[in-house]
Amino acid sequence: MWMAGGGGADTARVAKVLSVALRRLQAPIAAQLIRICQRSAATGLQYQAVYKCSKRWDLDRNHSANPSPATLPSSESGVGCRAGAGRMAGRLLPALLLVAAFACSCSCAHAKFSRHSFPKDFVFGTGSAAYQYEGAYKEGGKGLSIWDNFTHIPGKILNNDNGDVADDFYHRYKEDIQLLKDMNMDAFRFSIAWTRILPNGSLSGGINKEGVAFYNNLINEVIAKGLKPFVTIFHWDTPLALENKYKGFLSEKIIDDYLDFAEICFKEFGDRVKAWTTFNEPWTYAERGYAVGLFAPGRCSPYVSKSCFPGDSAREPYIVTHNILIAHAKAVALYRQKYQAAQGGQIGITVVSNWYVPNTDTPADRGAVQRSLDFMYGWFLDPIVHGAYPGTMVGYLGDRLPKFTPEQAALVKGSYDFIGVNYYTGYYTSAAPPTNALQQSYDGDIRANTSGFRDGVPIGPPEFVSIFFNFPAGLRELLLYTARRYNNPVIYVTENGIAEANNKSLPLSVALKDGDRISFHSKHLQFVRHAMRDGVNVKGYFTWTFMDCFEWGDGYLDRFGLIFIDRLNGLKRYRKESSYWIEKFLAR
Repeated sequence: MWMAGGGGADTARVAKVLSVALRRLQAPIAAQLIRICQRSAATGLQYQAVYKCSKRWDLDRNHSANPSPATLPSSESGVGCRAGAGRMAGRLLPALLLVAAFACSCSCAHAKFSRHSFPKDFVFGTGSAAYQYEGAYKEGGKGLSIWDNFTHIPGKILNNDNGDVADDFYHRYKEDIQLLKDMNMDAFRFSIAWTRILPNGSLSGGINKEGVAFYNNLINEVIAKGLKPFVTIFHWDTPLALENKYKGFLSEKIIDDYLDFAEICFKEFGDRVKAWTTFNEPWTYAERGYAVGLFAPGRCSPYVSKSCFPGDSAREPYIVTHNILIAHAKAVALYRQKYQAAQGGQIGITVVSNWYVPNTDTPADRGAVQRSLDFMYGWFLDPIVHGAYPGTMVGYLGDRLPKFTPEQAALVKGSYDFIGVNYYTGYYTSAAPPTNALQQSYDGDIRANTSGFRDGVPIGPPEFVSIFFNFPAGLRELLLYTARRYNNPVIYVTENGIAEANNKSLPLSVALKDGDRISFHSKHLQFVRHAMRDGVNVKGYFTWTFMDCFEWGDGYLDRFGLIFIDRLNGLKRYRKESSYWIEKFLAR
């Protein structure tokens, strides 16, 4: 298999050399190329002469079964081409093997890997979210969300951190958008705070004109700096008033209120926003918020955790997801019926998944891998693409899984122009027995155990965030899986990133050195490119995240940003080394 590395014209040239070789010399070379690539043994070769030689040889074979020495170019860079036909295969083979090894080497091709390794219309950007960035939680007419409430409950967030001020993006967005421009970004992904537009979550409380003006100004600034706005309508910040009124997404009533909110966004901003996502990571919202209670609104069954608010981990995650899918589908239908033709935008949803590798090569562990993918990824994409929940879920959950009416199934199926994919980690997966029938929960329903380790060896380097492992090959596998199972949709990688610790004792000069992040994004981008070569329809890549920010349950412990936020000195912004790397990578 090809290892990460290379791109652009150099890669195309290598591919042509090898294709010629494989057509002419076939299986013996193929076997050796595979072995060489697996070892990635060589580093460096001036192979242009090999390409010229093989190209001329390939052309010559149209006239003769054996190429004439007179028609072959002379030796260059140690590669001899002026040779008898009988010696051609023997002389070309070593050079081709070296070329293959060179192509397999990450380190050699790294310097030439850049935005030019991707199609011209490929979108590079970075992301944010309203609660994690904006702050100003009681300013400008904004109402409270469930996260404004949850973070103020002692013990819910590490160090009792909150997003009251966050990165103060609400007041500093102009200087921040300039940083995006400085990094040569194409796009900026951000979300709209529901309660900044509708303070009590519904039209009955009126539209907040100050909130509309803020997002108009933000969008205009993004466009003025030459960037495209990619806008998320919902990033977990349910209006507290609706949570108190009818339990938020546990009630079907929220569908109409969400639809009203979405329509305001389309009306007010759709003339300039050409890429919409209805929901960000609904899996995280449902699982973290209703299965284990670690995120707002913090509900779960008492046998799952005694520290969360009373809920039902066996049913509530499925009810919440069902209502989210219907709300999503109705918003897409509304956009298509009333706005898309005139505004010319696209709309989709952003989902998240890990990649799973069977712990052993057995049917039981392979089944655990499929269930893990179905319960995390297929839970959302199967209905949106195929019109029904995955069979593994339907067969096991019974009446705990809500059912779509025929009309709802038709509405949900096909409700996307693109899919946003968030990816962070991979795991080894093994089969697990069903849980006690009296203590059912979403996590137990999967009947799988996951770990970043197999026989003590990690699937990839462990990261600072302990649940994450640096496994870039998993992104390629997830993209290939998505293409196979879901009809090769248009895909944007909407989140991908790595964190370092918020270590207050480090000197600033040291804290800005984030070589692991540079390596992380470089390798993941290489595997994205490999998936594209295999036919996956990927159109963009967004880092998580633009700036260090509030990271939910971890508060400000994790630093995922390209930009360092100095929380000890007035939230001053500093560019990390990764921001300069990406600026160079994205140079036109």
